[in-house]
Order: sequence, then structure tokens, then C-alpha cells
Amino acid sequence: MSAADWYAHKSLGDGLFWIQERFYQSENRANIWLLRGSHQDVVIDTGLGLRSLPEYIDVKKLLGEDPQRKNPLLAIATHAHFDHSGGLHQFQQVGVHSAEVDALANGDNFETVTWLSDREIAEAPSPGWRARHYKVKAVQPTHILQEGDVINLGDKQLTVLHMPGHSRGSICLHDRDNKMLFSGDVVYDGAMIDWLPYSHVSDYISSCERLVGLVDSEQVDQVLPGHYNTFGAKRLHRIASTYISRAGTCPAKFSTFAWSALAGVALRASNPRSAC
Repeated sequence: MSAADWYAHKSLGDGLFWIQERFYQSENRANIWLLRGSHQDVVIDTGLGLRSLPEYIDVKKLLGEDPQRKNPLLAIATHAHFDHSGGLHQFQQVGVHSAEVDALANGDNFETVTWLSDREIAEAPSPGWRARHYKVKAVQPTHILQEGDVINLGDKQLTVLHMPGHSRGSICLHDRDNKMLFSGDVVYDGAMIDWLPYSHVSDYISSCERLVGLVDSEQVDQVLPGHYNTFGAKRLHRIASTYISRAGTCPAKFSTFAWSALAGVALRASNPRSAC
């Protein structure tokens, strides 16, 4: 299957594109965001990497007619999990938070929580492909990100917000001028996951408190999440506030502990710690 068939996209205006993997039909399917700038273009999250994302972007001319006039396309993972980082190896420039550099460099498919089944792939990307053979390929990040770093696109700037909880290196990218938040899996309009390896509930609560603060200070109008649809500030406030109020309760703590134990066993069985 060609890259042009595997992916689909929608233009949201002002150089922003929403890309998805058409035949990865799962709640784990991540949103891929392409944001064009006057001097630098950036891809935020890269999906599974089963077909070439750079090729799709090139074939569909999403960077315009003369992409060579800019710096090489920068791919940033909001965190290292497989559904977001699987395509990073296809790019020359790769950015991730410092806490998850080693996981990507070592091809640690335990920390990337690689978990894919044949039933989630509606059409195989190549003849004979099987999910059991899928691994996130090791990649050496060229941009090691920290809290407060600014990614300068020329006419747009994205500020790195370290928001651990879902994973230890989870980040949001905040376009302060346009009040847009690329939130990865820190927050989306669905059940928030805090029971994976390197998830941490107290960190997640602190991150959600920061999200509430962004809304209260009127710094966010639109959220572009790692999964599902975009949403606005009021919905962001409600999702984050609800997590804060529920996360510390006894039923929530027990559920998180149980799911964490099960996830750890399953992931260790399918992804022993070794480079891929």
C-alpha cells in the first residue's frame, strides 16, 4: 500500500493540517498534526510509521511548492508511546522531551508501550504484514526538549510545557499568540490513562492543575489533542478538573493499581527490554 493510500488529511487553515492513518482503526490511533511556519515546519506526532509520512507530505504538497527554502521538517513526539513515535525514524530532525530520549534511542518497546493487534489494521500496509512483528524502531533525537523551550517556526512559536503523568516525558506545545494547545495524550476528550509504565498519578494531577490555570488565565482557546476531536477551553477546564477531583479517590487508586499491574505484565511479556 502506498503512503498516499495509507494516510488522509484535512486542512484546518493557517498552515495547519490534521493527518490520520486511515487503516489503523483503533481508539489508539493518534492524531498527526502538521504546522507550517515561515522558516520551519513541524510535524507533531508521527503515528505508527507503517508507511512513509514524509512521502505522503511530499506527494500531497502539504509544505507548498518550494519546501527546500526552509529548514528540514522537524518531527516532535509529544511522548514516546508507539502510536505517536512509530514514524520518528523517517525524519532527519526529531524532538522529544529529555526524559524519554533513552527510550527512543534504545528502541525500548516496553517504555513505548507497543501493543498492536491484527484486528486494529483494516488493510495490511504490505503483503504478509502481521502486528506481532511490529516494533518502534530506534531513533536518536536531534532536539532534546525541556520545559520552557521555544520552537521558532518564524511566524509562529511553540512553547514546550512538560506535563508528566500519562508518561514521564509527556509534553504539550503551546502557541501562545494563537492560544492553541497541542496536547498529545496529556489531555483529550476521552478516558485519561494513568496506569501505564512510567505513568504517575500525582504528576498527572499537577499537570491537570496547570491546564486549569491556562484556561483560567485565558491562554488557551483551542486544544488539538493526541486522540479524537479538537475542543475548546471550557471542555478543557471540565476534563482537567474532573480528573483532579476523581484521581485521589479510593476507587480510582485501586483501579489504577490493578490496570498498572496488568499492563506491566502484558507489556513485559510482549516487549522484553532490548533494542529493536
